[in-house]
Amino acid sequence: MSEQISYDDFSFAHKESDFAMNPEPRCPCVLLLDVSYSMSGAPIAALNDAVRAFQEELSSDELAAKRVEIAVVTFGPVNTVNDFESATTWQAPVLAPQADTPMGAAIERAIGLVGDRKAEYRANGIKYYRPWIFLITDGAPTDSWQRAAALVKEGESSKSFAFFAVGVQGADTRTLDEIAPRGALALEGLRFRELFMWLSSSLQSVSQSVPGTEVPLAPPSGWASV
Repeated sequence: MSEQISYDDFSFAHKESDFAMNPEPRCPCVLLLDVSYSMSGAPIAALNDAVRAFQEELSSDELAAKRVEIAVVTFGPVNTVNDFESATTWQAPVLAPQADTPMGAAIERAIGLVGDRKAEYRANGIKYYRPWIFLITDGAPTDSWQRAAALVKEGESSKSFAFFAVGVQGADTRTLDEIAPRGALALEGLRFRELFMWLSSSLQSVSQSVPGTEVPLAPPSGWASV
């Protein structure tokens, strides 16, 4: 009787093959994007444009393309659009407004993805930089968010990941401040493109450093502390 090969077996082998072909240190980043109905119209169009520009900018940097990995989680409902993928092959998704704002569950999903990916790096002897989780929202959580906030604070204090929260006009920045130890940041208008260009530049700087070292980042444009 022939041995059955499952999709999970293929996926695991594929990841091992990726690491063998590209043993560079990895810089993982989760884009945690609010696609609730309140983002309809100009906001979602501007966000889509900025994410496409972000993809182009990252993939054009030879070293960052090998080292930066992108995962995308949207909410709501909470959906892993793509798990971690190298900037060389990652394609910016086309985002469309959907439903409510289950921010707590989305944050927990992102933290889980980061933990799983770090375990894969360790299992394959791959060095990595501190992961980034980058949240963008224009609303308030429609689910319980306190556990997610506790997990974020724990992850930040242990340097397991860096968490950034950006509020678009209309966002509940008071709650974001409670979730994000670094404090919430407010986007000026719909300047998503400037925001994502800062993110791309920052990830490129990190990817050029030695894993485990602190990299001074230029202050972002297009947003300001609340």
